[in-house]
Amino acid sequence: MKKVCVVTGTRAEYGLLKPLIDKINKDNDLELQLIVTGMHLSPEFGMTYNEIIDDGYKVNEKIEILLSSDTPVGISKSMGLATISFAEAFERLKPDMLVVLGDRFEIFAVCSSAVVAKIPIAHLHGGETTEGAFDEAFRHSITKMSYLHFTSTEEYKKRVIQLGENPQRVFNVGAIGVENIAEMELMSKEELEKSIGFDLGNCFSLVTFHPVTLENSTSEEQIKELLNALDSVDGMKYIITKANSDSDGRIINKIIDEYCVNNKEKVISFTSMGYKRYLSAMKYCDMVIGNSSSGIIEAPSFKKATINIGDRQKGRTQAKSIINCKPIINEIVESINYAKSDKFKDVLKNVINPYGNGETSEKIIIEIKKVLNKPIDIKKSFYNIEF
Repeated sequence: MKKVCVVTGTRAEYGLLKPLIDKINKDNDLELQLIVTGMHLSPEFGMTYNEIIDDGYKVNEKIEILLSSDTPVGISKSMGLATISFAEAFERLKPDMLVVLGDRFEIFAVCSSAVVAKIPIAHLHGGETTEGAFDEAFRHSITKMSYLHFTSTEEYKKRVIQLGENPQRVFNVGAIGVENIAEMELMSKEELEKSIGFDLGNCFSLVTFHPVTLENSTSEEQIKELLNALDSVDGMKYIITKANSDSDGRIINKIIDEYCVNNKEKVISFTSMGYKRYLSAMKYCDMVIGNSSSGIIEAPSFKKATINIGDRQKGRTQAKSIINCKPIINEIVESINYAKSDKFKDVLKNVINPYGNGETSEKIIIEIKKVLNKPIDIKKSFYNIEF
């Protein structure tokens, strides 16, 4: 059996990877190795490692890398710790292939160790752009370190090839989050309300706001503008999912906590909802507000409006359900009101999600097995595009 190692460091990433993890785990020709790291192991971020255990998976390694700091220096030190720790883990586990998703700093460090250990990497969601975050540079660097590429759109496939990757190893398989929507049995609204202990009323929004890491000290100002905008909308309740461990994430979460204490009747917040509850909330909400990739990738499948605030997701392929605005109270309120209008509701009826139809994990498994069934030459030649 070939050993396929999957690494997960955040709640959102695990939720996305779960169908692929499940298929690897059940495949008779593959042995799943699961490494949990990053925010999963932090009490501050909900110890979401326990959700993985509750799902019945064996965790081969728990690797703690998060320091109690979200400053640039703290994150760089976390990356250094990840590089060292994963080098040791790969020496113990000796996987035949590593599977990673996305663009976060810990995944960049993981892949650096894998390259030195001569482990071929399969990368999901390469070729995308997020101009407001330093994830942009990490993602493209991970692409150059990877052997197999599974992109979420045809445009992103072309961009990976543009980076010099051989088209024979680049596959447009759609976004794996769309598969979760198609296959997961979601809660009813009543079950969701009982699960979170909160009456969602007749109108509520799902809100997530992360730091824009390539901007200097804007997080506090921007989250205050967003919360003031929410206060300006009558008759709407909110589920807020807190920020991740990027620079200034703690500032955002502190302000959210204070806001929730003062607005208990209309707001509830979570460090981690779990992916099933999160998607269930997305199914029943009136709109998604903030700057999370889920508003760009998953929300269109529910034909929900997304108020995409600021530059964090700038450059991503977008459905017609996305309304872009600056992180300014007046623009956010105008965007929310437009999303509530009959005119925009007509737009939503015809929305098509550009991120695929929900058959992603099976396509990935097929290509991984093809590669693992023959010798792998990890020496890659740069693929030149003819102009």
